[in-house]
Amino acid sequence: MPSIYQLKPRFQALLRPTVQRLHDRGVTANQVTVFAALVSVLLGLLLAALPDVTGLFILLPVWMLLRMALNAVDGMLAREFGQQSTLGGYLNELCDVIADAALYLPFALLTGVWPMLVVLVVILAIVSEYAGVMGPLVGASRRYDGPMGKSDRAFAFGVLGTGVAFGLLPASWIDGLLLVILALSLYTLYNRVRHGLAETR
Repeated sequence: MPSIYQLKPRFQALLRPTVQRLHDRGVTANQVTVFAALVSVLLGLLLAALPDVTGLFILLPVWMLLRMALNAVDGMLAREFGQQSTLGGYLNELCDVIADAALYLPFALLTGVWPMLVVLVVILAIVSEYAGVMGPLVGASRRYDGPMGKSDRAFAFGVLGTGVAFGLLPASWIDGLLLVILALSLYTLYNRVRHGLAETR
């Protein structure tokens, strides 16, 4: 099943000169990972504190794009400049899950939106990422199967944030889109388990 994650190699090629400059200045992969998570949590807190100021949700797609770039940067710094570490592995997975939850949960505070839907999407996002991480534990690779992986969720919530900011999405539409994200997340979980099992046979 296609996923935005498949575009990552081209995205990395565009970022490679910037990554080289960051390395030359002593920036580490772990620093980039933690920075991206901290900004995500701060943005999530801002949106949660002021859910009625819907214009602030335009910050979400802007930050999602920057965060995707930072996620690519930290991986390139780790792989291409010998910065891979056990701590980095933990930070990479944990910070992504924490950041996602912080950025998505404020949608539950929007007037008219069914909060449980947002919570279910966040829970399923965590479970599907856990299923991906379990790949190496059962003798498979880390699974990034779609159609609703990390990059796809970031895109989907970026679109939702834009719609909220410009008043283009009534609550009923947001609920409908969340149901679509939830269904695709379930299919993603199924795909990751299925492909992980197939890889071990």
